[in-house]
Amino acid sequence: MRYNTGLRAYTSKRVEEIEKADILVGIPCYNNQETIAHVIQMVSHGLFKHYKDLKSVVMIADGGSTDDTRESAKEFEIKPWQEKIVSIYRGPGGKGSAFRSIFEAASRLQVRTCMVVDSDLRSITSDWVKYLLEPVLEKDYQYVCPIYSRYKYDGTITNNIVYNLTRSLYGLRIRQPIGGDFAFSGALANYYMDQDVWTSDVARYGIDIWMTTNAITNNFKICQANLGVKVHDAKDPSESLGPMFKQVIYTLFRLMEEYEDEWKSIQGSRTVPVFGLEEFLEPEPITVNLKRLVQEYRMGFRRFKSLYQEIFCPECYEELKKCSTMSPTKFRMPVKTWVRVLYETAAAFHHWGGNRDQLVGLVTPLYLGRVASFINQTKKMNSSQAEQVVEEQAAIFEEDKGYLLEVWDAKPQNG
Repeated sequence: MRYNTGLRAYTSKRVEEIEKADILVGIPCYNNQETIAHVIQMVSHGLFKHYKDLKSVVMIADGGSTDDTRESAKEFEIKPWQEKIVSIYRGPGGKGSAFRSIFEAASRLQVRTCMVVDSDLRSITSDWVKYLLEPVLEKDYQYVCPIYSRYKYDGTITNNIVYNLTRSLYGLRIRQPIGGDFAFSGALANYYMDQDVWTSDVARYGIDIWMTTNAITNNFKICQANLGVKVHDAKDPSESLGPMFKQVIYTLFRLMEEYEDEWKSIQGSRTVPVFGLEEFLEPEPITVNLKRLVQEYRMGFRRFKSLYQEIFCPECYEELKKCSTMSPTKFRMPVKTWVRVLYETAAAFHHWGGNRDQLVGLVTPLYLGRVASFINQTKKMNSSQAEQVVEEQAAIFEEDKGYLLEVWDAKPQNG
């Protein structure tokens, strides 16, 4: 079903009543009754502390929560002279649909800048508001990505896939392309709102990588804001990744096709300016189930090995086969193998005539294996040392980009 607006009638009327604002802070949420009041409190304090003279609106874009998320949001009293909208968005269930409603509200309120933060944040402070908004309001940046101090086993999709591909493809070292907490100009909100993507995976978990990639490829001025430690409802990568993993990867590969002319000619990468906090804080550890990660890898390899043999080069396939016999504590997947496997999967997606969702599903066990390998490699390291391993891996993705171009342009063997 196609929706021509992300706003319900009562939300639209509320936006009309407010008329105009300088700042909109959007908080997409779904069943976050435990954390939503804290997030609203920090946002409200931050707006009052740093931007008291500007007209601000806090918009809670809910996905139809079945707990008391909306009630908690309605009951929490924000600072005087700030406006609050608590809404249920229209469209497919997902973060992207929530963002669409926020983009629409930003456009209609003609805001100078818009900021979005996750609703499960436990570490957000009032200063996040300044760190995210200041580059847009005072330095003329149009898109602000977050940088966090994250525990070494948090953000594994970013560390092993999204950061590497974004950096290698588009030549910018944006450390958290799917971080969840962003700021952008009113003009960029208008651009996002006008794109016809709201029935695709972008309407769900694909939204963050779509926003970042579009900001890069359309030459919007980008920077990063160091927000300090990120503590949220982190998930063990060995637990069910559900639709998130597939939607992010599917969107990433689709964008590779859409922006093929942009990334093919880019070599190397450059740093992106960083504002905000200057120190690195050691985050709280999260537990991961190494045994289960390796188990999932083995099961996936047994199930898909004939397809792996068809898709991947013989050297990669043999390495993956060797990994399937390793014990959890000895499990190691060479970085070079992982880089080539990911590049070959992107090329297979590009040439694939069948069900692309199924193809993306084949990557999941391999990703879990790569996470297991990273855990073994970094188990005696602190998060700063593990970060160096992530950077070394990203450099190999960059160095091997020629291989991506080769397999991307090659005709598929099966015609």
